[in-house]
Amino acid sequence: MALAGLENNALKLIIFGGKGGVGKTSCAIATALALSENFKTLLISTDPAHSVSDCLEQQIGFKVQEVAGSENLTAIEIVADKALSEFKKEHLNVLKKLLETSTNLDNEDIDEMLALSIPGIDEVMSFKTIIDFIEEGEYDKYIVDTAPTGHALRLISSPKLLDEWIKVAARMRWKYRFMITSFSGTYQQDEVDAFLLSLKKTVKRIENMLRDNTKCEFIPVCIPESMAIMETGRLLSDLSRSEIFARQIIVNNVMVSEGCDFCKRRKAGQLKYIQQIGDTFKDLNMVTVPVFPEEIKGLEALNLLRMCLFSVDR
Repeated sequence: MALAGLENNALKLIIFGGKGGVGKTSCAIATALALSENFKTLLISTDPAHSVSDCLEQQIGFKVQEVAGSENLTAIEIVADKALSEFKKEHLNVLKKLLETSTNLDNEDIDEMLALSIPGIDEVMSFKTIIDFIEEGEYDKYIVDTAPTGHALRLISSPKLLDEWIKVAARMRWKYRFMITSFSGTYQQDEVDAFLLSLKKTVKRIENMLRDNTKCEFIPVCIPESMAIMETGRLLSDLSRSEIFARQIIVNNVMVSEGCDFCKRRKAGQLKYIQQIGDTFKDLNMVTVPVFPEEIKGLEALNLLRMCLFSVDR
């Protein structure tokens, strides 16, 4: 079978995830190359240990740039620290006012607090950057290459974390509003309230996007090995609790050759796991990709992978 339904115009966000080392990045790039034939496509890496540049054999980095050799494909590797720095720079005054009006911190303490890193901020900033791109609407398709399972799950759950921050900030502001209203008899909403409301709307848009299977699809990548199957099962189970469901699964590195004793033994050894994947994920469209004789790097090899994913005759 081949990947299906990805050219639906309504589908905007396609996220690849799975255990480390199963080929997420190469599958995400090959899919982006395929879609870029008919759609203006942005490939986004959220993996802190980026490998999109290595796989493409082109330097990408934290700046949107065209992928050489492709008409409609651009790419970016998100660097969470830089994304956070830009966010703070853009909203520094309103963040300071939030702390000035809601805490007893002095200016020095506020500066130190704003300079701190925040647990979970990597995923929040990564997802906010993705949503910012989608809302700008410059591209038809957004393909996301995530880090291994744990990071991908934190990325998916980042809207909930951001929502918790907003609730805490809103409670802090409520005390300030109560004091102002008590002394002046009225309260006029200011830029801090507008900022928190804007963030709240962003969270809602992210959640709606993730849960709308006409706009967002998660594609797990697996290999025919026991631990990869178990981890994929846990990943899909965790995703379902966030009301995110996969429609198809890529099974990578499948041995098809019987040209030597090693190949025969490897193929025979994989059969039970391929059967297990079919049984465990029986509701998913299973796309098998043969093991390549060489590492998948560069556009030529990625295009061969693209043909496998979309069942194009070579």
